[in-house]
Amino acid sequence: MTFPVVDGHNDLAWELRERFGSDPARAGLAAGQPALHTDVPRLRAGGVGAQFWSVYVPSHWDPAAAAVAVFEQVDLVRRLVATHPDVFRWTPTAADVRTAVAEGRIASLPGAEGGHAIAGSLAVLRELRRAGLAYLTLTHNDNTPWAASATGVPVEHGLTAFGRDVVREMNRTGVLVDLSHVHERTMHDALDVTTRPVLFSHSSARAVTDHPRNVPDGVLERLPGNGGVLMVTFVPAFVNRACADHRAAATAERRRRGLAGDPYDPAGFGDWLAANPRPRATLADVADHLDHAREVVGVEHLGLGGDYDGTDELPVGLEDVSAYPRLLAELTGRGWSGSDLAALAGGNALRVLEEAQDGTSVD
Repeated sequence: MTFPVVDGHNDLAWELRERFGSDPARAGLAAGQPALHTDVPRLRAGGVGAQFWSVYVPSHWDPAAAAVAVFEQVDLVRRLVATHPDVFRWTPTAADVRTAVAEGRIASLPGAEGGHAIAGSLAVLRELRRAGLAYLTLTHNDNTPWAASATGVPVEHGLTAFGRDVVREMNRTGVLVDLSHVHERTMHDALDVTTRPVLFSHSSARAVTDHPRNVPDGVLERLPGNGGVLMVTFVPAFVNRACADHRAAATAERRRRGLAGDPYDPAGFGDWLAANPRPRATLADVADHLDHAREVVGVEHLGLGGDYDGTDELPVGLEDVSAYPRLLAELTGRGWSGSDLAALAGGNALRVLEEAQDGTSVD
């Protein structure tokens, strides 16, 4: 593996909370943990040099509870690092990331998935930055009072006046503005306000797969002027039309039957799943998104955000965090150069992090 990977989004911390009682030592990551997409041997095999760890909290939680939980998740990532100090390094700054990579350790940065976690408070945002927060995704699956989500209840705005203040404070304090999960209007509003490069931590190209979680070309075309980066994700419904259609059909049928929960939960739904086999996305689908995005914005504005341990299924060939070399090999076969791959794998993400933090202060 020639190019150390800087991945934009991994949900290991939530899996540690749910499966292992927020105890990293119980997860057995050093020996390998087949119940997860992520463990130490596979991170090493995948050539991961830096990871933005999602400090996710469900967006339907009460804001006060979400604010507490997001700090618990930041603490969990710190304890993950402390449990494996030979593997991980806590890296709240871009300079720390470069040091970790030089040492052969995996740089570790928390990113909060959803603006609901600041509970409408700029003070909470500042304290999260003091705690090491690298990025804030402005929404998750639901709207916040100040920002519209791509999948939330339809509203007529993108960012409110307070939402614009949140972006300005993120710029001032060095928190990356993450526009994954947000509505197209929110994307444009944030790009209008921000004075720093933005990040899409785990989204793909809407022109290739028409899904609201993906980024339209009209937004991508603004990234060169902003300096930001689209970190293409591997979620099957975001990269493959058949997978997106099947998931939508399963959701609709569950709703018709009065069933809630995950669309692929077999409880009370096994007959439909047996009669309608789930299609599979492939590594080539992800490469198609990268090829398209490179045509629109150039390789300087692309990265990788796998969403490992945040999705129930992954494309064939990209089943876990060991798979990045296979994707880079596919791109090599499609004519991507060594310098292209170095920029995609990590160089662009590190540049954006440096530019987001340069000259900032949380005081």
